Amino acid sequence: MQYKQLGTSDLHVSEICLGTMTYGQQNTQAEAHTQLDYAVAQGVNFIDAAEMYPVPARVETQGLNETYIGEWLAKQRREQLIIATKIAGPGRGLKWLREGPRAINHSNIQRAVDASLKRLQTDYIDLYQIHWPDRYVPLFGQTVYDPALQRETVPIAEQLAAFADLLQAGKIRYLGLSNETPWGVSEFSHAAKQLGLPRVVSIQNAYNLINRVFETGLAETCWLENVGLLAYSPLGFGLLSGKYGQSWPDNARLTLFKEFGSRYRKPNVMEAVATYAEIAKAHNLKPSALALAFVRSRWFVTSTIIGATSLDQLQENLDSLGIVLDTKILAELDAVHRRYPNPAP
Repeated sequence: MQYKQLGTSDLHVSEICLGTMTYGQQNTQAEAHTQLDYAVAQGVNFIDAAEMYPVPARVETQGLNETYIGEWLAKQRREQLIIATKIAGPGRGLKWLREGPRAINHSNIQRAVDASLKRLQTDYIDLYQIHWPDRYVPLFGQTVYDPALQRETVPIAEQLAAFADLLQAGKIRYLGLSNETPWGVSEFSHAAKQLGLPRVVSIQNAYNLINRVFETGLAETCWLENVGLLAYSPLGFGLLSGKYGQSWPDNARLTLFKEFGSRYRKPNVMEAVATYAEIAKAHNLKPSALALAFVRSRWFVTSTIIGATSLDQLQENLDSLGIVLDTKILAELDAVHRRYPNPAP
């Protein structure tokens, strides 16, 4: 396992981060603890959660992933682990969350952090992330910006000032973004510099073989602002794992939760997936290993977030750490990308 500095922080995170989106829905507490034990034994020191998890978000299960982590974390050496979680923003139909408007303002941030700390059974959160912007932006498979959909939003400087209070209180150590745009990263960075407020150190966005949109505007912005990418969905919601064929497994996420699959049901997605699987087979690699090794090979990726519903899946994903793609394979992957550019953005 290799470790990389996360942006301008003093956090050195494992190149693989364990995501916990399934804890409380597809994974029991016992299964979650088994995964956590195994991942840490393999050198993972970075665990990612969110106040709205598991997905699909429901009032009955909200926050269970943090609760499961907290029960486990209470028995660990806390200082050796880096715990990340997120505050949910407006929209997404979560009207029951925090019993009211979910604007990223001072009161909501305070409530969300305090609730996460209680569930996680810890005094501090290493990396606290805005799960999606407070303002309107196209998200989760939407690709066209529509000015008519703009909504009232909390100014970025006001958001940063609220997080500054929590850093001062020692409740969070660093701030990160998620599902952000180049404009958003730039504005957060510039406001922090101009006003002496906390800088964002990371961005958690989707990045995989069928969604490489980060490589353009965001790669430039994050390089210039020293913001590290935490790549989520490196297996394209499981499509790049090799388990999806002509008929999808009954227990697969895209089968169980159709509402989350819009970005993966677009033209050329399955054609691209099949072609990448052929490359993996030609080089005697598992499709999942090829996909994960590709994400890890990118200069702008600080850590790759993997999630698993079984210990076997987790073991397979971690086993991919030993694979380094040569220039020939990378050229073949780029050729497919030119044929099917970003079919699942």
